[in-house]
Amino acid sequence: MSRRASLPGADELFRPTSPSLSAVRDTPVELNVTPTQTVPMTPIAPVSSGRKGVRTTSRRRAVAVDRSPSGRERHEEKITVYLSPEELFDLDQARLLLRGDLGLAADRGRIVRESIAVLIADLEAKGEQSILARRLRGQ
Repeated sequence: MSRRASLPGADELFRPTSPSLSAVRDTPVELNVTPTQTVPMTPIAPVSSGRKGVRTTSRRRAVAVDRSPSGRERHEEKITVYLSPEELFDLDQARLLLRGDLGLAADRGRIVRESIAVLIADLEAKGEQSILARRLRGQ
């Protein structure tokens, strides 16, 4: 028995996780024609808008019922947020409080997504008087 760890191959590590952004088909398009007609088989070329990084998912405005955070699922979008050591400590303390005192297991990302959902709902409901608007104004 080997003592080497079994590691995934490159094809598993570098597999695509989202649909391809290319609109070019890999296979030629077949057309229904009569035997007397001849139509060349050519792939369909994409219509280029000239913009890179075009969103592939449609934008939609979430309604109040649809406002709940996504929870534990695979997320395709990502942002980077820099925290001070104190803010990170507070986030971890909140996670431990939720787990220890309330019996709710949640990772940091879930806590952040829930917090964002609460703040946005408050902003939409109260507008200028929302806690987010007041804190950003320094009140």
